[in-house]
Amino acid sequence: MVQIRKYRVGGHVMAVSLDSPWRFMEHTPAVAIRIAAAAAGDDPGVVPTRAGDEVPARTFVRSREELPEGRTRYDLDFSQYEPFRCGDEEDALFTLHVRGEEPQWLHSQMEDGTISLMMKVDTRPPYYYIYKRGEDTFYEFDADEGHIAGTLRVAGDLREGEYFPKEGFGPYTTMFQVSTALMMMFTYATAGLHTLLMHSSVIRYDGMASLFLGVSGTGKSTHSRLWLGNIEGCDLVNDDNPVLRVEDGAVYVYGSPWSGKTPCYRNLRVPVRAIVRLDQAPRNEIKRIQGLQAYASVIAAASSIRWMRSCMDNITATVEKVVSLTSCWHLDCTPDPEAAAVCFHAII
Repeated sequence: MVQIRKYRVGGHVMAVSLDSPWRFMEHTPAVAIRIAAAAAGDDPGVVPTRAGDEVPARTFVRSREELPEGRTRYDLDFSQYEPFRCGDEEDALFTLHVRGEEPQWLHSQMEDGTISLMMKVDTRPPYYYIYKRGEDTFYEFDADEGHIAGTLRVAGDLREGEYFPKEGFGPYTTMFQVSTALMMMFTYATAGLHTLLMHSSVIRYDGMASLFLGVSGTGKSTHSRLWLGNIEGCDLVNDDNPVLRVEDGAVYVYGSPWSGKTPCYRNLRVPVRAIVRLDQAPRNEIKRIQGLQAYASVIAAASSIRWMRSCMDNITATVEKVVSLTSCWHLDCTPDPEAAAVCFHAII
C-alpha cells in the first residue's frame, strides 16, 4: 500500500510517497492543535536554540506521551510538514518516493562501478557521498562515522526521487534523512523558479522580515534572540532554512518545514526588508554593502548544487536579483543587546 501527501513550501508543491511498511504517523489532539496554529502562521513562542543550549523536540511531538497508541517503528513523524499540507489535487513540482527497502541492483551497481563516486561532502553534517549513473544522481547519507543510513536517487529530470533506507535504522534516523532528501530535491527543483533555500535566521518586525546570515557558530540564533528579547513587536519566522523567492519584482521570505534545532514551522510569507551578514567582533558596527560584496554574502548562504551547472546558473541569477532588490548589510557584532539596537536603527 502506498500513502501520498502533498505540501506547499515557498509557493511550490512537493509530494511525498511512502511505500509499505512506512506510514505517515497519526497525531494526537495536542499535536494537531500545534499543527493548526502553525498552519495559520501563529507565533509558537519559541526562541532560537543557540550553540550549547539544550535542543528541544524538533517536531510538534514534544514527549513520548504525545505519541499515538499503536505506533510502530514504521510510522514517520511528518508533523513539522503538516502546516504546509495542501490538497491531493495539486500538481507537484517533484515527488520523493520513500521505498520499503534497498533494492539489490543498487548495491550491485555501486560495487561494479556502474554508479560511480563523484565527490564527498564530509566537512560538516549532514555527511553524504555523491554518485552518478547516466543522468541520475545518487546520494549516500552517512548517519554516523561511515554507517550509511540510506541512498537518495534523483532522476535526471529533477522531478522524481527515491529514498532507499538501509535495513536496521528506525523511524527517527529515517525521518531525518528523508528531510535531508526533501531539502536537496527542493533545491534542485526550484533552482529555475527564482527560489532559494537559505541558511538563515529570520525575524519579522512591523510586517517585514530581516534575514541574518553567517557561517555556523557565528551567532545567527543569538542575534535573533537579542531582537526578540530587546525590540518590542518582533517574532521569529524561521531559524535555519527559510525560503527566499523573487515575485513580481519584490523579494519574499517563507517559513518552511526546516528550521534546524528550533521547532518554528510557520506557514508564512513575508516581504523582505534587509539581509544582514554577521561576523563576531569586539565592537558593534554596521555598514551597507552592494554589488559583488552583497552577492558574495548571499550566495554563501544559499543552498547550492555546485556539481550541476544548469542549477548553479539559475541559483546565481536569482541571487543577483535578490541583491538588486533588497538592502544588504554587514554587521560586526558582539553577543549583547547593543548589537540588536545598532542593527535595528540602521536597517529600519
